Amino acid sequence: MTELDLSRGDAALEELPNRPAVFLIHAAVGKPWLTRTNVLRRRLQRLLGSTEKPSRLLNLRASAVRVEYRFTGSKLEAQFVIWELARQYLGPDYRKEIRLRLPPYVKLVLSNPYPRTQTVSRIGRANAVYFGPFRTRSTAVAFESEFLDLFQLRRCEEDLAPADDHPGCMYGEMGRCLRPCQRVVGPEEYARETARVASFLQTTGKSLLQPAMAARDQASADMDFEAAAVQHQRVKRIEDVLGLRDEMTGEVNTLNAIAVVPSAEPETIVLGWLRGGSWQGFTPLPLAAVDGRAVSLDTRLRDLASSIGEKPAEPQERMEQLAILSRWFYSSWCDGEMLMVDAWDKIPWRKLVNAVARVAKAQAKPHPDTHSAPPGSP
Repeated sequence: MTELDLSRGDAALEELPNRPAVFLIHAAVGKPWLTRTNVLRRRLQRLLGSTEKPSRLLNLRASAVRVEYRFTGSKLEAQFVIWELARQYLGPDYRKEIRLRLPPYVKLVLSNPYPRTQTVSRIGRANAVYFGPFRTRSTAVAFESEFLDLFQLRRCEEDLAPADDHPGCMYGEMGRCLRPCQRVVGPEEYARETARVASFLQTTGKSLLQPAMAARDQASADMDFEAAAVQHQRVKRIEDVLGLRDEMTGEVNTLNAIAVVPSAEPETIVLGWLRGGSWQGFTPLPLAAVDGRAVSLDTRLRDLASSIGEKPAEPQERMEQLAILSRWFYSSWCDGEMLMVDAWDKIPWRKLVNAVARVAKAQAKPHPDTHSAPPGSP
């Protein structure tokens, strides 16, 4: 963060550029004012007022003891800077202060003797599989309902006490539940079905889709067209269910992505790294030749990606990092691109190079000054 010399009065403000930035106004008493802007000089002039012509609106000059700012090239970078500063300065309610809404996940509760799924917005430490983040709670609920139709996992929310005289439910009557409540199956058989569900979420459906496709192709090769038609319908059903998930969803521990966003520096773009479900930070990528040597963009990207480690974040940090990233990615004000990666050793380099080229081209275009900030920004 760069500190503004308040002792120089209006002259210090006049020297500031009208560029996107995150800034803090520290007051003598209470929490600092933390926000982002697209026009730093104009916004600070409005908040701090003029020594010669004080504003009749909000004027923080009398109470401001220190002003710090940092230029940002993208809204994603700004949101991460705001989050980091909020954790440092805004106290335990910082998430409420910056209006950071946690996205929903489908959770497979494994700590229960008879596991089930539920839609949640928090990532905890308990033994569970988390699948998300989803765009909205309604999309998470819809996916949960449809994907459970592929299995026979229970949908009731009670803590089961299996008994022969248990009344059961309609899902058991329709053959969509193994009915552990009525002791139709024991813990071992129910655990096998739970493992199938966990594998489906952890592989984003591949554990169910690939065997069905292989069975269809084999039946077709054997001229057993009736069996092939049955398997084709199953494949289509699985694909329809997977089509309900949002673009960024996956099992949290296997989420990998590369964000490509503009930079505050000229002839530079910034790469953001999500690996193993944890945010690994930003890396600037100068587009000009380095030390007079021309190195292909593909080679430079490969070198950068190979240097990114897999440092796991604490559950609270992880869910907040994913909240920031999904909020930006799913928003109408997303000012870059993000490439989802199935495995770190299988990054689609051509797609990444093309994404870098598109973001660099968009960054080169002049953008008019504006007061607008992304919805929900503090």
